Amino acid sequence: MSPEESKKRGVFSILLAVLLLALMAALAGGAALRESVTVDEVSHIGAGVSYLQRRDLRMNFEHPPLPKMLAAIPVVIRGVHADYQHISWTISDKFFPSYVGQWIFGEWLLEKWNEPKTVLKWARLPMLVLMLALGVAIYVCARRLGGPWGGLLCLSLYVGTPAFLAFGPLVHTDVALTLFSVLTLWTFAKVWQTATRQNVLLFGLSLAGALLSKFTAGILFLAFAAFALSLRWRAVLGQPADQAEVRKWRRVRWRATLLGTLCAALLVYVFYLVFSWHQPTSALYRLGTSPVALFFRRALMPPLLYLRGIFWVLLTSKRPTFILGQTYSHGVWFYFPVVFGLKSPLAFLILLWLSPLIAIGRKWRRGESAPVISEEVAVHWRVVWVSLLVFTGVCVLSPLDISIRHFSVPTVLLILLLAPLPRILGAGLSLGGVVVAALAAACLFTVVHAYPYYFPFINLLSMGRPAHTLVNDSNVDWDQSLPEVKRFAEQHGLQKLPLDDYGFADPAVFVPQAQTWSCQNPAPEDAGKWVALSANMVLDGHNCVWIMQYPHESLAGGSMYAVHLHDQIPAAGRPGGPPLPSAFRTFGGAPFDVQRFFKHLNKHPEDFPGAMEWMQSAFQSMSKAQGPPPKFPWEH
Repeated sequence: MSPEESKKRGVFSILLAVLLLALMAALAGGAALRESVTVDEVSHIGAGVSYLQRRDLRMNFEHPPLPKMLAAIPVVIRGVHADYQHISWTISDKFFPSYVGQWIFGEWLLEKWNEPKTVLKWARLPMLVLMLALGVAIYVCARRLGGPWGGLLCLSLYVGTPAFLAFGPLVHTDVALTLFSVLTLWTFAKVWQTATRQNVLLFGLSLAGALLSKFTAGILFLAFAAFALSLRWRAVLGQPADQAEVRKWRRVRWRATLLGTLCAALLVYVFYLVFSWHQPTSALYRLGTSPVALFFRRALMPPLLYLRGIFWVLLTSKRPTFILGQTYSHGVWFYFPVVFGLKSPLAFLILLWLSPLIAIGRKWRRGESAPVISEEVAVHWRVVWVSLLVFTGVCVLSPLDISIRHFSVPTVLLILLLAPLPRILGAGLSLGGVVVAALAAACLFTVVHAYPYYFPFINLLSMGRPAHTLVNDSNVDWDQSLPEVKRFAEQHGLQKLPLDDYGFADPAVFVPQAQTWSCQNPAPEDAGKWVALSANMVLDGHNCVWIMQYPHESLAGGSMYAVHLHDQIPAAGRPGGPPLPSAFRTFGGAPFDVQRFFKHLNKHPEDFPGAMEWMQSAFQSMSKAQGPPPKFPWEH
C-alpha cells in the first residue's frame, strides 16, 4: 500500500470513529435524559458536591472521590445548594453514621434543596465525557495494535455494547476505573518498552487516576507482577537474549515502574490531603491535641481515609448472589461468565469465538510467517492479554457478584484483543472481512434497536425468559425507570399508584402518583387496583412471583411491571396469594428492611440519632439469636 493510500485510509478511519462516538453520545445521552436517579447516584452526587464545596471527604468513603468530583463540577458551578447544618451532614462526622448519612444527605440535596432533573442532567454530563474518552482510548490503542480497521472494529464493539450505554452516563465509578485502567496498562507497557521520563510520568498520572476512581484499581498491581512473570516464561520481541543484558533490562524497567508508582502515590496523597482539609481529624484523637499532634493528625488523614475505604470494601464484599433464577448466600465462580454471555450482543460473542479460529487458521496457513503484532507494540499486546487473565481471574474468584458493570475492565480488554483481526484477514475484500464487518454492524444494530432500555438488555440466549428470572440488580433495574411508571399512570388516569421500587429514595419525586408499597404484603384495599413494581422484586429483592399471575404490562423494556390485581387477593400463604412473613425477602439480602429504614429517615431525618442506636443494638441481637430483627424505634 502506498503512503498516499495509507494516509487516506487513516483519515477515513478517524472520520468513521468520530461518527461512532457521536452515535454513542446520542444513544447513551438520550437514554440517560429519560431516566430517574439510580440507586448509587443518590449518594455519589451529594458526596461529590460536598467534596468541592467543603473539602471534606466524609461522605461515600467506600469509593475514591475523583469520579464523583468530576460529576459535581458543573453542578457546583451552576450554584447547587446544600445545607451543611442538616442533621444528615452534622451527624456524619464519624465512620458508621457517615455510611448511613450519605443516602439522606444525597436525597435532600438532589430532590429537596434543588430541582432533581436539572442536577441529574448536569452531573451526568462529565460522566458522558468520560465514556466517550474511554471510546477514544480504545480506538487509539486498538489502532496501534491492529491498524485503522482494527481501531474501528474495537470501537464499534464498544459502542455496540449495551452495558456501556447503560452505565456510561451515570455518576458511578466503573467507567472511570476502566478508562484509567486502560491508560495505566498502556503507559505501563510503554515504560517497559522504553523507560523514559515522559513515559514514567504518563504512567504515574494514569495510575493515580485509577487509584482515585475505585479501590479495585489495586488489581493493576497483580497485572504488573503477572506481566513480569510472563517475561520469564516467554520473552517479548525486543527483549535482550543475553542473560546479563536481560537482568539489566528488567532492573531499569522495574525501577521506572516503582518511580511511576511513587509518583501516583504522591498524587493520591496530595489529592486526599487537599480535599479532606476541613474534615475533622477526630478519628486520630489518640495522637493528642498538641500543635505537633494536630499536624500529624492532618498529615495522616489521607492514608487513613484511603485504607479505611479499602477496609470497608473488603468487609462488605461478601453478599448474596442471584443468577439463573437461583439465590446463593455467596459469590459463585460462574457469575460473570454467565452474565457476560447473557448481556453481550450475540454478534460480539460470535466474534470472540471466531477470532481464535481465524488466528489458528492463519498460523497453519503456508507462507504466513510475518507476525501480526509488530515489534513496537509487542509489549503492549502482552500486557493486554496478561491483564485480561488477571482481571477475569479476580472477578471469577470475587465474592462480590452483583452487576455486569463490575466486569467492565475485562470486557474492554477482550475488545482490544480483537484489534488484529482485520490485519489477520488481510487487505482487500474477503469473505472473512465481510463477516467480521457484518458482525460489528450487527452489534450497532442491536443497541439502536434496544434504545433506550439498555439496563434490562438480554440476548437470545435467554430463550425468551424475562431478564429478572436470570439476573438481578442493575442488570435489570437500578431505579432508573420511574419516568416510565409516571407515563403509565398518566395514560391510565391513575391518581394513586402503589409502587414497590428498587431504591432508597422517595419515588414520588419522579412519580407523583406513587405510594410506597410492598408486593409481599398487599393490603385488602389494594384489590382491583393497578400496582407497579421493579422486576428485581419479583424473585430476588422480594418474594413476589405470585403477583405475575395477574394481568401485567412490561415497562421500560422489562425493568418494571404494572400489574392489575383481581378484585379479591388470596390470603397470605394460600395458592395465588402473597407469601407468609416467614418467606419474606429483603433488599440485597439485608437482615432487615433497609428500604423502609432509609425511606423513613429521608422523610424524618430527626430520627437519625435513634436509628443509629437501633442499628447497633439490632446487629448485636441478630448476631446472638436467630429470628426477625427488632422493630424500628419509630414503630414502638
